[in-house]
Amino acid sequence: MKIYTKTGDKGKTSLIYGSRVAKNDALVEAYGTCDEANSMIGLAVSHLQNEFFEEKEDVQQAFHQIQTTLFHVGAELATPKGKEVKWKLEESEITRLETWIDKWDAQLPVLTNFILPSGHPAGATLHVARTIVRRAERSTVSIGEDVSPQVLAYLNRLSDFLFVAARFINLRLGQKEKGLHAE
Repeated sequence: MKIYTKTGDKGKTSLIYGSRVAKNDALVEAYGTCDEANSMIGLAVSHLQNEFFEEKEDVQQAFHQIQTTLFHVGAELATPKGKEVKWKLEESEITRLETWIDKWDAQLPVLTNFILPSGHPAGATLHVARTIVRRAERSTVSIGEDVSPQVLAYLNRLSDFLFVAARFINLRLGQKEKGLHAE
């Protein structure tokens, strides 16, 4: 199978089940932004390759699960209205994010002011992923009522998770958080 098909050369792409839409369609924007976030999460995880900390294996497993789920969120967004979604996001995936958020946040210093996105390359990259997920959420909202409420909740919670994960990684790798004002 060739990697290029030439079917998108005129600005159209296929959704699941084969219906064709413009590449700037709201659905394409939403699932494309999820794909972008997924790639950025992968980059963040790659920055952990040569790092060592106690929870590293758990962190890597969490991100593997998140990347898999985010891929399926994109597939759900790429399913046209009225067609069967082959993989529906379950409430348990949102609960799983909340569990990780609570576990890792409990180990972090309490925030007393806003922090600047920075730190270890993995932590800083997770901050970028967080902003991409926020954009994915905004894009998904623009689709309207046809979007699953679980998808919107998952994206909302994922951005919260990525904020906590960035802080957690920075803490574990000895990177001090920078506040808005020079210290």
